[in-house]
This record gives sequence, C-alpha cells and structure tokens, in this order.
Amino acid sequence: MIYSTCVFVYCLYECFKQENGISVFPIVLLVIFSVSVTLVYLQWKEPVFHQVMYAALVACLVLRSIFIVTWVYPWLRGLCYTSLGIFLLGFLLWNIDNIFCDSLRASRKMLPPGVGVATQFHAWWHIFTGLGSYLHILLSLQIRSTYLKHRPKVKFVFGVWPTLHIEPQKTS
Repeated sequence: MIYSTCVFVYCLYECFKQENGISVFPIVLLVIFSVSVTLVYLQWKEPVFHQVMYAALVACLVLRSIFIVTWVYPWLRGLCYTSLGIFLLGFLLWNIDNIFCDSLRASRKMLPPGVGVATQFHAWWHIFTGLGSYLHILLSLQIRSTYLKHRPKVKFVFGVWPTLHIEPQKTS
C-alpha cells in the first residue's frame, strides 16, 4: 500500500511536467520515505504506525487532487469527489468493522446467510477503496492527458464502468 501510493503521489505531483522530464528529487524522497516506513514497521510491528504513514500519503493525494480540481481543472470535481467519497465510505466501513467486530460476528450468526454476508465490512472496505482508487487513477490519467493536450474522454462500459479513452491529437 505504501509503495503503490508513493507512485500515485509522484504521478499527481508531477502531472504538469513536460513529456520527457523526470524529477529525481521527488523520486528519491518517496523511495527514502517508503523504505524508512518499511524498516521501522519491520522493527516495531505496530499496525497503527503503518496506518498513519499510509494516511499521510493519502492526505497528500487528496490535498493535491482538491487543489487541481479547484484551481486548474474544475470540471473534474465530480470524478474527484466521487473517488474520494467512495474511498472514504470504505474507510468508514473498515473502522466500523474494527470497532464492532465482535458484535458484528455475533449478529451474523443470527442473520440469514445472505444478510450476514452484507455485514462483512472488511470485505466492503476492499471493494470501496479499490473502486475509489480506480476512479482516482482515472482522474490522474485525465489530468495528465489533459495537460498534454491528448483530449481524454471518460466512457462507460455497459453504461456503468468508467474507462478513459484518449483521442489522438489534432494535427494542424
């Protein structure tokens, strides 16, 4: 989670660079951060430390995304806030599962099987954070390709699943 989110952070903070430019400093900084988190976690083995470090990276993504959709590409607010809302819903369900795990487990035994499945909030956490992350990747791709003037367009597979299609640049 730490390493893949570092890639997202790099992409979003470097999205307004020229096509062939590579910024070494943020790469080095993110590698040092992720390796440090790994080493500390291997020694300390405290899940809260990992969660706080992950939350710090997600906060960087959220703040940068909100800045971009507020000041640069305001027409992307819907996609940005949808991805954030879905991700936060997963986070909320995960916390409910952590806090009320014993109660939920006991109540599942009394519920019909189909209803009990719906109370598996840890599973919903994976589904919603995965979907929120996917939508954020779409947002990041749309920001970058818009900056490069590649004319991105969101299309929906079967009218439901969003995908990004990049139209070729118009030649003069």
